[in-house]
Amino acid sequence: MAEMTSRERVWAAVNHQEPDRVPLDIGGGNSTTMVVESYERLKQHLGFRAPTQEMSKTFHLARLDEEVMQRLGSDCRPLLMKGPRYWTPPPSPPDTFVDIWGITWRKARYVNGCYYWELAGHPLAEADIADLDRHPWPDTDDPGYTYGLADEARDLYENTDYAIMADPIFKSFWELGYMLRGLEQFLVDLVTAPEFVTALLERLLIINARLTARFLDAVGPYIQVFRIADDLATQRGPLMSPHTFRQLLKPFYKRYIELVKSKTSAKIFFHSCGNVTELLDDLIEIGVEIINPVQVSAMGDTAALKARFGDRLTFWGGIDTQHVLPHGSPSDVEEEVRRRIRDLAPGGGYVAAAVHNIQPDVPPQNVLAMAEAVHKYGVYPLRI
Repeated sequence: MAEMTSRERVWAAVNHQEPDRVPLDIGGGNSTTMVVESYERLKQHLGFRAPTQEMSKTFHLARLDEEVMQRLGSDCRPLLMKGPRYWTPPPSPPDTFVDIWGITWRKARYVNGCYYWELAGHPLAEADIADLDRHPWPDTDDPGYTYGLADEARDLYENTDYAIMADPIFKSFWELGYMLRGLEQFLVDLVTAPEFVTALLERLLIINARLTARFLDAVGPYIQVFRIADDLATQRGPLMSPHTFRQLLKPFYKRYIELVKSKTSAKIFFHSCGNVTELLDDLIEIGVEIINPVQVSAMGDTAALKARFGDRLTFWGGIDTQHVLPHGSPSDVEEEVRRRIRDLAPGGGYVAAAVHNIQPDVPPQNVLAMAEAVHKYGVYPLRI
């Protein structure tokens, strides 16, 4: 088969066609990149010296340098909404910050100087429905969010051949709801105060839809993948019953996805950690076409997933970051890649990536082993 461009390769895969090889995504978006410290270790290993740029402050993620992405052979590039022009964070104590929603984050340090930002304050923790009118919501008319995006998207589309993964930032419902409310309280609300849940999600839909519409008016013609992210599951299964999901959450995702599809032909990429298998039929029904990160430590047999959902979903991820990438040898990583390609890639419908962002405990050698194994074993027709 003739060699495809990265964009052609990804587009064939997400349309359930076999490209020249399995596409690879390292650095293409907010759930397929590297935590800052892991990226700095990789750059040091490769001899790259440029300062690290952040893709996300809240999740402490790195925006990979173009040279590194080319070295890894990544087929995807990120396109993210900008920040607001007329808003600045309010004062906060050291090692904390308040985001655009009023949520407080606190720096949580762990081994070897690494850190995350963890939730420390929920502005709607004690709110009732009437309080929703008084909360200082983000300004959906702020011009900063989309400033220069149309030119950036056009440049990526016309002057590179990479697949473009677009992320409007404003696209969460469940996670944003519990960040505003508190996880325990929002779970309780699902049972004791469904009317509050509906009122809050309606407010979030209005904000997300307005800003996403502005985003897609600028970039919609140029993108191939549109990223939505909301963690709906633990390793054991959904955080709420499928019935509760269908009654309270699914209608909001449906309306949001309908808006997205009215403004772009890009495929809908849905990120949820954990074992989300029980909800996949529902997500497919409302227009989800790609599932990520395919957390294999939770979702189990990837061959069975392919058999059950492979004609309706593209699997994006699947390379285990819980055990193999951090603790295995490069040969273990190679075998993990072979297994996931064997299970998920026949007939297309697979983009290889780590299960979520690569963490600081993953050796650089294993990152390189993953990329090299995808290129080695992912050639179609598959022979593994």
